[in-house]
Amino acid sequence: MTGLTAPPAAWAQAAVSTEFREFAPGRAGGGGGSVAVKQQLEALVSEMIDKGILFADARREFEKRFIARMLLRHRGNLSRAAKDLRIHRNTLGKKIDEYKL
Repeated sequence: MTGLTAPPAAWAQAAVSTEFREFAPGRAGGGGGSVAVKQQLEALVSEMIDKGILFADARREFEKRFIARMLLRHRGNLSRAAKDLRIHRNTLGKKIDEYKL
């Protein structure tokens, strides 16, 4: 299936597959953990949709937790966390304020 003829489910699967090929943990070593992470994410997304969680709410919560975890990893060092997140340090500071982290 190509182009606009692919059904929406195929688009979602293709998007998830592409994202995990690029960013999956363990990618350099053969992608060992990426299958488990992909399955967990797929199950979580399905559960969230079934429970009526809106995309904006899901995205906000994911971003909040991702940033919090990165800050823990770097022991609160904003510059290092921002570098790993690939966002400007000032943007990270604004998100910390926004999410009250």
